Amino acid sequence: MRYARGALGVFGLLLIGVGGWHLAAQPDPYAVLVWLGGALVLHDVFVAPLVLAAGLLVAAGEAGRAVRAALITAGAVVLVVLPLLLRPGAPPNPSALPLPYGRNLLLVLAAVAVVTLASLLFVRRRQGRERRRVR
Repeated sequence: MRYARGALGVFGLLLIGVGGWHLAAQPDPYAVLVWLGGALVLHDVFVAPLVLAAGLLVAAGEAGRAVRAALITAGAVVLVVLPLLLRPGAPPNPSALPLPYGRNLLLVLAAVAVVTLASLLFVRRRQGRERRRVR
């Protein structure tokens, strides 16, 4: 295990070196550093507390597994689509964004919510039938 940690540490340092080399090759490395700092602040001030609060709320509810799965799915979908939505200006290739990604993101999130609610209702209904059978 000690050798694996050492190898991963060396690999991590190599990746940091590659990142530093690419940063130094940028025409304006200061803008990249400002963007990275902004992303770090955005994560630490907004994203992490929201995720922790959502985790506390989900853990307190009785439908924890289904809601947790829905939140993970929705988060993954948003992480994939968000860079396409937030890209400034027109895409260099007009076929890069041929669809209305904002509307489609909302439709996918609505579908995730509907499937989650349907599964919760199905489980609750099944549990009610089982309780009646036991009596």
